[in-house]
Amino acid sequence: METPRSIRDFDMILWQVSHANVHCFKDESGWYLTSFGQCEHLSEQGQCGIYHKRPFICREHSNQDCEMDSEQKDFCELYFTNYQQFDQFCRQRFKTWDKRFN
Repeated sequence: METPRSIRDFDMILWQVSHANVHCFKDESGWYLTSFGQCEHLSEQGQCGIYHKRPFICREHSNQDCEMDSEQKDFCELYFTNYQQFDQFCRQRFKTWDKRFN
């Protein structure tokens, strides 16, 4: 994702981490969202059910280094799993956080 800069950018991330199984983190490369939802095309055997017509992002993804092999929070500068955590971070970052709607 683009590096958030404004209060509005951070407010958008707050909305995103309000959804189940969506986490946000920052590492040395930048900011990211991770969704822990399961693909609807995954077969019972754990294989892609639409392999030959899968989207580009699936074709370009390498599973050589899978983020599921280790805890993401172990290599992140910042890691947020929910609204409360990210809201607290934003309150510390922006002194006017609570006035953003006025």
